[in-house]
Amino acid sequence: MRSGCSISLLPFFEPEPELFDPLVRKLSGIFALPAAIGPVLPLPQEAFDPSRGQFRALKLLQEACEFKKGPNEILLGITDKDIYESRLNFVFGLASSTMRCAVISTARLSNRFYGSDGETPLFFRRVLTEAVHEIGHTLGLGHCDDPSCVMHFSNSLADTDRKGYEFCPECRQKADAALKRCRME
Repeated sequence: MRSGCSISLLPFFEPEPELFDPLVRKLSGIFALPAAIGPVLPLPQEAFDPSRGQFRALKLLQEACEFKKGPNEILLGITDKDIYESRLNFVFGLASSTMRCAVISTARLSNRFYGSDGETPLFFRRVLTEAVHEIGHTLGLGHCDDPSCVMHFSNSLADTDRKGYEFCPECRQKADAALKRCRME
């Protein structure tokens, strides 16, 4: 019996309904998959690097992957902490296509990180963009040369804002093919 593909959002903080509920709806629509919020994960303190004041993205990814229920489940860990990887000042997210697991950080997507008060609809769009991007990686998609495609590499917040959360036609075709395979497994 096939279990089908699904997306589970795993927060590393108490999920805010005004962020997570619309995120579940949008991701479900974009990928035509059921999506749900999973359990709140403990933030692994061993992932924290006090010299940088950041969390290691790979450690958070590994923690999220531990909660995988089956091969067709796509996991997306979400933290509000700033994350990084070796040789990079920060990352918005990290993914494993072999595990179909990813993690994103909302920290640098927030206006508060840059000293502004309050959030705007742009914050949700940024979170959605990075979520779609990392889920794309879990489906085996690489980075795209098209700067307007969600799979284009974001080296800055301006890159994220410019590209948005939609796939270019070529990446959409690749994502659809990967989703079809996932549904059939």
